[in-house]
Amino acid sequence: MKTFDVTLLLNGKSSIQRIRGKSADEARINAAAGGALVIKVKACQQWKGGKKPFPLVLFTQELVALLEAGLVVVEAIEALHESCREEFQRQVLFSLLQELYQGCQLSQAMAAQAHIFPALLVSTVASSEQTGQLATALTRFQFYEKRIDILRKRIRSTLLYPCVVLSVGALIMFFLLGFIIPRFSVVFAGMKNPSSSAQFIVWWGKLVTQHGMLLLVATLISTVALVVLLRSKAMKTVMMNVLMRIPQLRSQFELSVLIRFYRTLGLLLQGGMPAVDALEMTGTLLPASYWPRLKGVLNEVREGKAISQTLNNYQLTTPVAARLLAVGERGGELPAMCERIAAFYDESLERAIETFSKVFEPVLMLLVGGMVGMVVFLLYMPIFEMAGSLS
Repeated sequence: MKTFDVTLLLNGKSSIQRIRGKSADEARINAAAGGALVIKVKACQQWKGGKKPFPLVLFTQELVALLEAGLVVVEAIEALHESCREEFQRQVLFSLLQELYQGCQLSQAMAAQAHIFPALLVSTVASSEQTGQLATALTRFQFYEKRIDILRKRIRSTLLYPCVVLSVGALIMFFLLGFIIPRFSVVFAGMKNPSSSAQFIVWWGKLVTQHGMLLLVATLISTVALVVLLRSKAMKTVMMNVLMRIPQLRSQFELSVLIRFYRTLGLLLQGGMPAVDALEMTGTLLPASYWPRLKGVLNEVREGKAISQTLNNYQLTTPVAARLLAVGERGGELPAMCERIAAFYDESLERAIETFSKVFEPVLMLLVGGMVGMVVFLLYMPIFEMAGSLS
């Protein structure tokens, strides 16, 4: 359903109400049902990527606090709507209220705004509505989001340092090649027997002097084209396949996937979702390369085989995790054991990332420093030769 701003005229006073409906005509009919004269119906703009995203973690945190204080769902959403100042967030909360006023459950109201509320949250809320433990389920989802966000930030921070070093190195190279070398080339142009490094500097200086603007435009176009190419799905797939050939990177990637897999599976199982449905929902969050394995797991679980055995057969676990899953199945604590496995993998990934950073960062600094040092060496070699000839 869509949201419309309807301008009404009632008792000589004009007002604007926000109405939910499948179309503008339906919103007009619903608004006119109270006897008001409908003047204008305007569709509300949907959320776009350029706007500030909806604070999902903060929303669940505040909603849990209000529910634990004794408020019902509608009262809690109303309180959040009244205290909100951001227009976009008010629109999202208002849409939730409109669905709740029509008799929908909270999970159904969230599902109507799939671009805001992820399917995992909707499924978690739907399972908790059957057991009456909405606050507990939202608390578990909040913890899940925080742990996934910590993992995401940890990986981003690891990749940030190489990007900064490469960017600074590229700027230094651009400055040396575009400004320093052309000025040195004037000094070396009068040498009688120039060395190969002096000849290169003179040639490059003439090239920049004569075609500097063309080189600048070509560099900018190449940079933009490279960025666009790297952001394309095809290039991301190729780069991922290349990087996965490195054993250390492949193991870290598999650890990050398993962390998300077991944390999501534990969250859904704790909410009361059946194991097969939880596995299917978890599979939608995995990379496409893992789908065939998960499909095999689902087929065997439907046949009645143990989850720990099937996950081990399809290499979606490790020997230690397989034993923990088996213990959890025997003791009826499979959801809690999935969370424990995710925490175990989380610690392993943190150690692996720390080790990788300690090794990779110095190597990257040496490579960038070597490239800059090579250019500086080319600049000073002719000077040393001139000084030697004078002596």
